[in-house]
Amino acid sequence: MASAVLPSGSQRAAAAAAPPGLRLRLLLLLLSAAALIPAGDGQNLFTKDVTVIEGEVATISCQVNKSDDSVIQLLNPNRQTIYFRDFRPLKDSRFQLLNFSSSELKVSLTNVSISDEGRYFCQLYTDPPQESYTTITVLVPPRNLMIDIQKDTAVEGEEIEVNCTAMASKPATTIRWFKGDEELKGKSEVEEWSDMYTVTSQLVLKVHKQDDGVPVVCQVEHPAVTGNLQTQRYLEVQYKPQVHIQMTYPLQGLTREGDALELTCEAIGKPQPVMVTWMRVDDEMPQHAVLSGPNLFINNLNKTDNGTYRCEASNVVGKAHSDYMLYVYDSRAGEEGSIRAVDHAVIGGVVAVVVFAMLCLLIILGRYFARHKGTYFTHEAKGADDAADADTAIINAEGGQNNSEEKKEYFI
Repeated sequence: MASAVLPSGSQRAAAAAAPPGLRLRLLLLLLSAAALIPAGDGQNLFTKDVTVIEGEVATISCQVNKSDDSVIQLLNPNRQTIYFRDFRPLKDSRFQLLNFSSSELKVSLTNVSISDEGRYFCQLYTDPPQESYTTITVLVPPRNLMIDIQKDTAVEGEEIEVNCTAMASKPATTIRWFKGDEELKGKSEVEEWSDMYTVTSQLVLKVHKQDDGVPVVCQVEHPAVTGNLQTQRYLEVQYKPQVHIQMTYPLQGLTREGDALELTCEAIGKPQPVMVTWMRVDDEMPQHAVLSGPNLFINNLNKTDNGTYRCEASNVVGKAHSDYMLYVYDSRAGEEGSIRAVDHAVIGGVVAVVVFAMLCLLIILGRYFARHKGTYFTHEAKGADDAADADTAIINAEGGQNNSEEKKEYFI
């Protein structure tokens, strides 16, 4: 059995809207497609969904398995014919034919806009007719990215609010926050209008002095955005001074009677401190002290100058200070220390020489006794062992000395 497929009303309207030169040819093709055709034998029509970024090119492909040269046509979401075989009855020149054969109809759509989004239908004139559709999804990147800080200048320890807005995107964007290299967590709100989304993210940040000059970054993540889309603002934080006292003289750091002392007060803050003052804690400043900006100079030191000297600096945020404790040594403190150091060195050298000499002597004696191992006795004291007392022993010994002929030596 065979059946007829007649042109639809939309197809006839598309043919009527075609240019005069193509109108007749298109109607003939429609009638030819409506002719009797054999029943379908498992042919299959298929296509794929398309996702495209606004302004770029979308490609629609209607493909056929086991083609029998049946007519393929493409319709827009309003069921208007875009291409019937290789003819384009629609006047929209953004549609261009890329490929036409019995197994494929491929069409490109340039400069895609959000209004092009929807279902596009592929139709195959078999018996029964087959139809498949592809959905074009248009991605729209944020049109504008703005960051706003509640206060241009903040004070250390203060909480400030930072807002970032990504306007008119599709789908809604994701906003991430960074302070320098540190990622922070914000709170986002999404507003939808006419299939477009505006996202606003709020960040509450407590600032410190080390945050001064650090960028706060609002970064957008969106499927239509490649790379990093971001905007940033640099923090400006005011903080009270940081004070440090540096001794510039004497260089060796030992303050003795009669010497001079010079101290320099280093103060850093934002805004920069405009006033740096010196004072003596719990006492008056010496009359011979000279103050010159951040420098304190005391000539001809004496023990009455001992005490704590304070440098204080201030700005609009607050004030801070640093203390230096002065102790004046006797004028010979350094010399006596040097003399004691020399005496200790001399004593150490003498002790080393004596120890070395004793070691040498012990070595010599050891070698001598090792070579003379025997012990001998003479008869010079013969008779002393048999004497009853010490006097008799001496007499016997002397008598023994006079008798030189009986003097003998025995070696054992």
